[in-house]
Amino acid sequence: MTVTHIAAATASMTWMGIEWMRHGKPTLVGLVTGTIAGLATVTPASGYIGPVGGLIIGLAAGSGCYYITQFIKQNLKIDDTLDVFAVHAAGGMLGVLLTSFLAAEAFQGLGLEMSIASHFMVQLIGIVATAIWAGVLTFVFLKIAQALVGIRVSEEEETEGLDITSHGERGYEL
Repeated sequence: MTVTHIAAATASMTWMGIEWMRHGKPTLVGLVTGTIAGLATVTPASGYIGPVGGLIIGLAAGSGCYYITQFIKQNLKIDDTLDVFAVHAAGGMLGVLLTSFLAAEAFQGLGLEMSIASHFMVQLIGIVATAIWAGVLTFVFLKIAQALVGIRVSEEEETEGLDITSHGERGYEL
């Protein structure tokens, strides 16, 4: 529990610090997003690392997920609502890879006598296999949904806003 809290708090402060340096002020959304990044990133390792490992993962999560979020928004021009991919998927992948290095002693204590490089390769293969599996299934489910009910709204509905066209009320009065 301590390791998880350390990683989350460190990632929050790291994300906030980066925002402060780059934009002149931190944001509450950034602080909370950093917290979630720390939690997502430490999850694969939390039972196998100590407090220093939590600190390292928190630093990696806060900075890594922040820059991945910026890359997705600015370079790829993808609207990743709530930065879900950049925080959860990229953070989880980062945590899986960092587990190879930070939990090496714990793995050996479990009788898993492999080099750190071997652990890293096993983790990397797992990430690639999971990404392929999730990508293929997501594609299949999207095609099924598109055929049955559609996955896009019309341009008019998008311009008007889905709060009104789909739900019949306004979520925000701006």
